[in-house]
Amino acid sequence: MSIPVRPGATRPVGRPGGTDPLAPLLELPGVREAADRARAGIDRLLGHKVLRRESAGVSTESALRGARASAALEGSDVALADLRAGAVQDSVVQGALRVSAGLGSMVETWPRAPGQVLARLHVLAAADLVDRGNLGRPTPHAGPRLSALFSLITAPATAPAVVVAALVHGELAALAPFGAADGVVARAAGRLTMITRGLDVKAVSVPEVGFAELGRDAYAAALAGYRVGDPDGVAGWLVHCSRAIEHGALEGLAICESLLRG
Repeated sequence: MSIPVRPGATRPVGRPGGTDPLAPLLELPGVREAADRARAGIDRLLGHKVLRRESAGVSTESALRGARASAALEGSDVALADLRAGAVQDSVVQGALRVSAGLGSMVETWPRAPGQVLARLHVLAAADLVDRGNLGRPTPHAGPRLSALFSLITAPATAPAVVVAALVHGELAALAPFGAADGVVARAAGRLTMITRGLDVKAVSVPEVGFAELGRDAYAAALAGYRVGDPDGVAGWLVHCSRAIEHGALEGLAICESLLRG
């Protein structure tokens, strides 16, 4: 079933009766099925026996691989071995690393004060890219849509966490509220939403790798469709994000297997 979507809006036009305004998104073509596959992939990952004793190690490796992939989506693609050796000084890569390292300290704050967290994410991501005075400061044009996004983040929802995370990611990437490092911030916000909405509470999947594996061109095309805001564009983005999360779960499984082998 197709539903009307406000161009560039955070939420679809809601139904009367107090139902979750995100619920109609699940009726868009392919969305429910893709979200279910992503959830099943994460559940398989969370059931891996390594996580009973090594979840911290998996999460640490996930953060490193996620930072590398997020930077690669911005055009700064470096070898994982070089990153592990500390041999990369690229500003985008360093910003992505700082963001990944800082996410754990933001989990409790994100559902209560997302604006505060977004500002901190931008400070970490863009410290070497913009003047100090512009760090953590959204541009004025972003105000109304950011307010709507903050309402989405802080409100309860019955929609799958996969869908909510995709909307948070899409809104920030499409809006580009800071004008620099917005992609890195958007992907980090999506990951925080996955954690706080109970999808991947151990932060052991690597959705950023999923996006990178699907390709920069596919990512840009899906985001362009989301920006248009019609049902097909929104559905395409939600399905793309779900596929990336499903791929990211496989990357988490690969990490678990590598630790199991020693």
